Amino acid sequence: MKKFRPQPGFVVQAYRFALDPNAAQEAALRSHCGAARAAYNWAVGWVTASWWQRRTEETYGVPEGTLTEWRPWSLPSLRKEFNAAKHTDPRFASWWEENSKEAYSTGLANASAAFDNYAKSKNGKRRGRRMGTPRFKSKHKARLSCRFTTGTIRLDADGRHVTLPRLGTIRVHEPTAKLLHRVQADRARILSATVRHERGRWFVSFQIEVKRDLVRVARPEAAVGIDLGVKTLAVMADSTGEIREVSNPRRLDSALKELRRASRTVSRRRGPDRRTGQRPSSPWKKADSVRNKVHHRIANLRANALHKLTTAVAAKYGTVVVEDLNVAGMLRNRRLARRIADAGFGEIRRRLTYKTQRNGCRILAADRWYPSSKTCSGCGAVKAKLPLHVRTYECDACGLVIDRDDNTALAALAAIAATGTGVAADLDTPKVSKPRGADHKTRTTRPHRKTGTGRAVPTSSHSRSSGTGPPSSSRPRAVP
Repeated sequence: MKKFRPQPGFVVQAYRFALDPNAAQEAALRSHCGAARAAYNWAVGWVTASWWQRRTEETYGVPEGTLTEWRPWSLPSLRKEFNAAKHTDPRFASWWEENSKEAYSTGLANASAAFDNYAKSKNGKRRGRRMGTPRFKSKHKARLSCRFTTGTIRLDADGRHVTLPRLGTIRVHEPTAKLLHRVQADRARILSATVRHERGRWFVSFQIEVKRDLVRVARPEAAVGIDLGVKTLAVMADSTGEIREVSNPRRLDSALKELRRASRTVSRRRGPDRRTGQRPSSPWKKADSVRNKVHHRIANLRANALHKLTTAVAAKYGTVVVEDLNVAGMLRNRRLARRIADAGFGEIRRRLTYKTQRNGCRILAADRWYPSSKTCSGCGAVKAKLPLHVRTYECDACGLVIDRDDNTALAALAAIAATGTGVAADLDTPKVSKPRGADHKTRTTRPHRKTGTGRAVPTSSHSRSSGTGPPSSSRPRAVP
């Protein structure tokens, strides 16, 4: 499928608004999201049925050429098969006409993407953790979501209502004037709309192609190096030598007492139990709602602090130097995982990326293995070891004494300025003394044990690009 590309001078941006639906509209929203989940489960079952059928036939000695054909998982193929099955399948025949076709298309598109991600992960073409085969979505645990790409999708002229296909006009909790003015001035175009239920509320997100003029930053010739940490959220050192610290708000720590109290209240109520089929009691639902509000407030406060930080940096400096942190690996440290997750290191990097592009700035990432913490920002000498509890950097070569975080920010900025390539410690970096072990891990790690997923894996040597076969030729394993 051809990837969408915005017009020159336009960018794709999301606008999200909270909805205030009435009882009938909320029932329709839940019906559409349930239809998307049902279509997703149908697609997963339809594709994997051929995998299990072939596996069964192989146990009976059926020749390879006469085995059941692999079923494709491309979106056009799934749509064609679903449109033929929805009239006769008892799971859909009696109610599929109640919802928009976009609801079913949402589930089929998600299933196609899930199979694509599984195939790419198995073939080594997808970064990150190994992905398993797509699973069925539970009615009680799946997130309610539905996407609309065709039909009547508009913002009403009063600025307090939106119109969606088959759902009609729904009141918005907050005014849409900012986006409405851009649409009326032909500076924005609605591409799609996604409704989602999060933390007890309904939201609609509009994917907009909007015209954005480059905003000149305050200091386009200046560069800043940012060092992220837990004690201090960010230490920023610019090219003029100015060092500024941004304290860590620690929103989760400040609300941990309240969160524990709410969690204890939930644990004392009669909650749901999937093993026995027990349904949650009304007091449990009320207590769970109170706990969710605490989580919601913490998330909003954290997002607000990160937006203020990244917006201020992107509006002031022409070049931003950040660290290429292995956040997923850092979260494996059980002593620091909670504080690292509360700081939002990954979100800072992501938001700086698109905000600097919006303002026409450069964002450069220091090499992940560049020892910025061990490198002296004054002379460039590198220490062999620098334990985490040592918060003051003392250079053995030039005698510089400086705060550890300030030194890291200055060292990363100096390395980027020396290379000019966007990667610290590049080949053009001047050679400095580097003791043995300065750029290597000082602690051995235990090898990961390879364990099977216990799920069936299809067998064939077909290519994944066609969408008609499984990703590899490994033999399936049965669930014990």
